[in-house]
Amino acid sequence: MKMPHFTLSLLLLFLFHCTTISGQAPAASPGPAAPLDIYKILTKAGQFTILIRLLRSTQVGNQINSQLGDSNSELTFFAPTDNAFSSLKTGTLNSLSDQQKVMLVQFHLIPSFISISNFQTMSNPVQTQASNTYEFPLNITTSGSQVNITTGLVNTSISGTVYSDNQLAVYQVEKVLQPLGIFAPRSLPPAPAPAPPKSKKKSATSSDSPVASVDASGAVGVTRNVLVSVGVSIVVSVLTGAIFL
Repeated sequence: MKMPHFTLSLLLLFLFHCTTISGQAPAASPGPAAPLDIYKILTKAGQFTILIRLLRSTQVGNQINSQLGDSNSELTFFAPTDNAFSSLKTGTLNSLSDQQKVMLVQFHLIPSFISISNFQTMSNPVQTQASNTYEFPLNITTSGSQVNITTGLVNTSISGTVYSDNQLAVYQVEKVLQPLGIFAPRSLPPAPAPAPPKSKKKSATSSDSPVASVDASGAVGVTRNVLVSVGVSIVVSVLTGAIFL
């Protein structure tokens, strides 16, 4: 007689368990990925306090975040460490104008995503977000797995990857990339001289024609000979008349 009671208890327990499971809310689906934030990336990595401060004061950090909000936008950022900034001459950053500070940060940005393996296929000079490649030249070469960077004033290499996905790559460098356009400006090359105007061909005229010149000189010569002959004839006639008289 106890068996049916035990079975009924198990059945009731099973029904209660099923009801509890069905009453639970479904698991929430993962939300959209948080937008990339260059400040958070550098803060999490550590040793980029001065760079973060410079990104904020120049507003370039906000521009980077705005660009990364567009899924079609790509960036590669060479991030100098605090030690890199500390190795600059005292007062270097303070001596720069606000515009020069903006250009300095932009010189560390390449407007495309470049993985470590793709640096070896790049052509030099590399275009940065700063300006033209004459005033702001950046050359990148590789030696095995090492990526070397030169600006004409500074030589350094990538010492580590701070962050990398298919849109943004942040690479650690141990020196501030100093561009010539700020720290050793060069005069712009002279513009090419304009081509000389093409000379127009003079139309041939009777006065310019060699044949006409010859004809004219010949006519003068004939006229002169005729006059001489007439003069001689007159003189001869006068002399002859005088003799007979």
